[in-house]
Amino acid sequence: MNEANSVLQAFVWLIPFLPMLGALAIGIGFISGKNRGESGENQTTLIANGTALLSLLIVFAVDLHAIVIGVPGQLELAQWFSSGDYQVNLSFNLDTFALVMMTLVAVISVLMIRFSVNYMHREAGYQRFFMIMSLFMGAMLLIVMSGNVVLTFTGWELAGVSSYLLIAYVYDRPVAVKNATRVFVTNRIGDAGFIIAIFLSFHLLKTLEWTEIFAGSSSLTPLGNNILAASFVLAAIAKSAQVPFAPWISRALEGPTPSSAIFYGSLMVHAGVYLIIRLQPVLENSPIIMSTLAFIGLLTVLYSFFSNLVQTDVKSNLIFSTTSQVGLMFFSCGMGWFELASWHLVLHALWRAYQFLHAPALMHLMDRKTRPVHPLLKRQGWLYTASLQRFWLDPMADWLLVRPIKSIAHDTERFDEKVINRLVGLPEQTTAITSIADWEMQKSISQTAGLLSKDQPVKGWHSEAEKQEVSRGHGFAGKLLEGLADMLFWFEEHLVLKSGGEGLLKLLNLIGHYLLQIEELLSQPRYLMLLILATFVVII
Repeated sequence: MNEANSVLQAFVWLIPFLPMLGALAIGIGFISGKNRGESGENQTTLIANGTALLSLLIVFAVDLHAIVIGVPGQLELAQWFSSGDYQVNLSFNLDTFALVMMTLVAVISVLMIRFSVNYMHREAGYQRFFMIMSLFMGAMLLIVMSGNVVLTFTGWELAGVSSYLLIAYVYDRPVAVKNATRVFVTNRIGDAGFIIAIFLSFHLLKTLEWTEIFAGSSSLTPLGNNILAASFVLAAIAKSAQVPFAPWISRALEGPTPSSAIFYGSLMVHAGVYLIIRLQPVLENSPIIMSTLAFIGLLTVLYSFFSNLVQTDVKSNLIFSTTSQVGLMFFSCGMGWFELASWHLVLHALWRAYQFLHAPALMHLMDRKTRPVHPLLKRQGWLYTASLQRFWLDPMADWLLVRPIKSIAHDTERFDEKVINRLVGLPEQTTAITSIADWEMQKSISQTAGLLSKDQPVKGWHSEAEKQEVSRGHGFAGKLLEGLADMLFWFEEHLVLKSGGEGLLKLLNLIGHYLLQIEELLSQPRYLMLLILATFVVII
């Protein structure tokens, strides 16, 4: 028994590592010029198919070990990282569900890579495609095998990067690059939830191992367990394209058909479902999160169903069917039917992979007629419009996420140019933008041109009588404030500015200018959200 486990530990790490090693070998060969062009396709094919097949054979060996000797369970191979109290092990959790998922991922990946050999023949990015496919296979195997949250997150991120690179496979097409970037940024929201979950796992449970997290979750307070579960759920619904993150998956179809099949039809789209099923012990202690899961899953089913009714191409039909089925899996998990969700995941992944690969051939069998409007949508015009617009989730995401983030980036750039550059003595790169700065620039230009005179006030400024009218107070409180303002003006004019000289006046103007710049940036409503998030992090 011990000898068998020792042999298993000696080879099990090769399952995710071999495809990654194949990706590295293809990349090195391309950089060195040994496998470029059509003449290098054979070498690329041999490496990609060979490493994927070897990984699959080791998976079969582990399955045989589980049948004959027993399920291996938790395996700790070595210490990966250690710093103070933080320790991350190179560990694998090979329970029954993990073995099923390993076999599923390895089999589908091998079939996809083999199918892609003929499909991608003579493509300019042949080597790049197989390098990314091999990397993705290793990443997915790492996700389903990992024994701790950090190792799972490593595979999670590698799968996301692979997805981005294959969506932008035809990188000279602006639409492909734009969609790839949009998908990548959207998934970063879920990744932020995963990072928070990693922090909470160590902060609350003092461990990063999955088995210890499952065992210790029952000892957490309801609030702590709910926040931990919610953080993982955020990562899962973003990765599996559930509402409100559902629109990204239709943008991801810009990549080649084999990548669409393996990423968004069979494997990566189910990564979130796998994570939710894994978290069963944690979720069962959080009824609120379970109810939220069921609601999100049901909402995604409705969104995908109605959006699918107005699609006119095969891949879009398949992708909305996929998200609908994945929504049902989330609904099953929310209702507590985790075993049903597991069977649904495996069967759906196999069936959807076949459908996506068959899509190009299916196009030749179609009569190419326009799909008629569904009777339900024909009767309800508003529902047809909403389905056609995909319930406006993309514009809402732009309004809630994209535009505020762009504005924050723009504000940061302005702050850097208007404040930081001046403090360090660098010239400004942009023109003035605030009303006071605009007036100062206009005044400077007018003085240089000789157009500014005492009799002609600068545009935007009122006459003396108008200014007196504006500053006049009414009633007792108004007269009191008017008198106080006059006293402060006299004090500033006669004591502060004149006694300090021109140097003090310039300094005050400079400080006032910086404060106005900072005040203008911080007065934007979007910074309220940043303040709330910062407060939340400090409280935790």
